[in-house]
Amino acid sequence: MKKIFVLSFISVGYFLNAQSLSNSPYATYGIGDVKYDNTIETSSMGGISTAFISDFSSNFNFGNPANNSNFELTSIKLEATNENNYFKTDYNNTKSTKHSTYLSNISIAFPISSKIKMGFLYQPYSSKSYEVVHDETINGEINRNRFKGSGTLNTAQLAISYKINSQFAVGARANYYFGNLYDLNEFSISNAELINGYETKNSIKNFNFTLGTSYQSIDTRNDHKLTIGATATFGNTSNMTTEYINSTYYYSDVDVKGGETIIDQKRTNSNNLLPLQASVGVGYGSENQWFVSGQVDYKKGESISYFGNTFDYKDSYRISAGGWYLPNYNNFRSYFSRVVYRYGAFYEKGDLEIAGKSINKFGISAGVMLPFKNSSITRMSGLEIGVELGKRGTLSNNLINQNFVNLKFGFNFADRWFRKQLYN
Repeated sequence: MKKIFVLSFISVGYFLNAQSLSNSPYATYGIGDVKYDNTIETSSMGGISTAFISDFSSNFNFGNPANNSNFELTSIKLEATNENNYFKTDYNNTKSTKHSTYLSNISIAFPISSKIKMGFLYQPYSSKSYEVVHDETINGEINRNRFKGSGTLNTAQLAISYKINSQFAVGARANYYFGNLYDLNEFSISNAELINGYETKNSIKNFNFTLGTSYQSIDTRNDHKLTIGATATFGNTSNMTTEYINSTYYYSDVDVKGGETIIDQKRTNSNNLLPLQASVGVGYGSENQWFVSGQVDYKKGESISYFGNTFDYKDSYRISAGGWYLPNYNNFRSYFSRVVYRYGAFYEKGDLEIAGKSINKFGISAGVMLPFKNSSITRMSGLEIGVELGKRGTLSNNLINQNFVNLKFGFNFADRWFRKQLYN
């Protein structure tokens, strides 16, 4: 039985049944559409976090766990993301629009002492949700390919930072990834009783670790500060179990297989799902007034089992720049003078390569932190709002151009909660 599986074909086939596929069509590959983006605070600044030490005592940095020298309060964050994607391809000059809303971040962080800070975070890391059906008539018979995927990969993190002295700090973060990702490719012919199915299920329970360091020098003459930071993520433990089944069958009911005969079956273990990642950044600013930073991220390519074959991600990098501005935190007559305004931009050379084309991404971002009425500079709590606008992909070789507008909303509740319990 003939198997038709060409990477660029799935991207084009996305539009043949557009309403069945959510989010980006590039979610069909590998571990799916990556959602992990740290917090609204950093994503509103183009994604910078490596050299970003917040001037305020209410923000915990999970991106570089070393950057929490100023964190003094207990902080609880709840955040959600609304994605709006607009797709276009030269294949039949087709257009499509997709929307989705999901909980993107839950975190709690607190100081253990003046030098040690700790935080816990949960986020979805990546997801799959697609169904593509492609029919082709050959010699009077309908050849059908059906592609279907589902599942979510989540991440839970524990971060801790230690302030060595007034300039140097270090931090560590343990990352646990868990979830199941499922892909199915079925091939059938109109006059044949049996369907040929290629099924892949990746069960993931994976640990790795992130180490970070930071240096900050403050010029007391003008309160200007220089910040340098670096992180590295490595040390995969546990593994990813991949089950692959090539079989023939028919459906006795909706999604209920009957008469299944297994042609080939494999089970493999690997621990290279999320390999080496590294980041360096430099920032400069004025205390409680403004800050600007640049950052470079690198991610080593990896391989993943996919429909019985190996799918290779390429080495990728991301360049980010951004910062924030606070007009006058002492001006209680003007509310908008106490609003924190954020801005940023990024370019990402993607790890996907389809039909000889790299699937790259770039965008701009902005956001605000609207403080609650009784918030002060030492207890900066409020409503977080962020927006990202950008582009991913290409129209070349009948691939897909993806324009996106991502809206982010969240709350940061920060105060001296539980302080007695912490110090007893």
